Amino acid sequence: MINFNGTVVAKEDNILTNNRAFLYGDGVFETVKIINNKILFLEDHYFRLMASMRVVRMEIPMNFTMEFLEEQILSLVNQNGIASSARARITVFRNNGGLYLPTTNEISYLIHAFGLNNQNYIAFTDTYEVDLYKDFYVTKQLLSSIKSTNKLINVTASIFANENDLDNCLLLNDAKNVIEALQGNLFMVVGNKLITPPISEGCLNGVMRKQIIELAKKESTLEVVEEVISPFELQKADELFVTNVIMGVRPITKYRKKEFSTTVSQILVKKLNDFIA
Repeated sequence: MINFNGTVVAKEDNILTNNRAFLYGDGVFETVKIINNKILFLEDHYFRLMASMRVVRMEIPMNFTMEFLEEQILSLVNQNGIASSARARITVFRNNGGLYLPTTNEISYLIHAFGLNNQNYIAFTDTYEVDLYKDFYVTKQLLSSIKSTNKLINVTASIFANENDLDNCLLLNDAKNVIEALQGNLFMVVGNKLITPPISEGCLNGVMRKQIIELAKKESTLEVVEEVISPFELQKADELFVTNVIMGVRPITKYRKKEFSTTVSQILVKKLNDFIA
């Protein structure tokens, strides 16, 4: 028997009792976007998931192919009637057993999905204000670049943003450099340079980050570079924007007293929509 929310119930009635993702954050996940029954950037998501599982020493089942995961995700969104436009999350976690030391490296997975209102990525024009989050810092290490189920910095920073009427926060690494936003990678435009922090700084190895870098490199007026970004440099930027696969490109319009244009982000949204069409 266990106590769950003040009620004593049979241990077997609560699936969280021995779940390692719940007990230790022993899990990794991917969030994908589906348009017209097609998963965008499927190969990039799949290989990032496999790489993440290897980093945390999970055993990858023989049937865990890209085609298998595609079928599992699309089957769910079709059953839910949302295959025209949806987001789905697949969470992979180590099977029950052990304390910090697991008794097995075999895995289970969970997929859930929600419908989206739009198929194309939106060219946002509303205000979007951010500031730095300095209560905790992201460590410059490989684990920081994967999508694990331990996201306490993102959770506490989201609470901070909400309490301070901000739309987002920018996270710092342990060297006090700016690395990313709460739910996406950060890009900065200075003149004709498009700058984003390198993965070695501790930022997420984002799927949309990769797409934007590749699309921007085809834009003759832009020089795309991966460089360290200090908080001081944010004040000198012409543009700032955040990227992820669900929202696409989200321009930041204000950081403290500095306001930004959205010219490059609007161009990239159009290129992104043309690319996925």
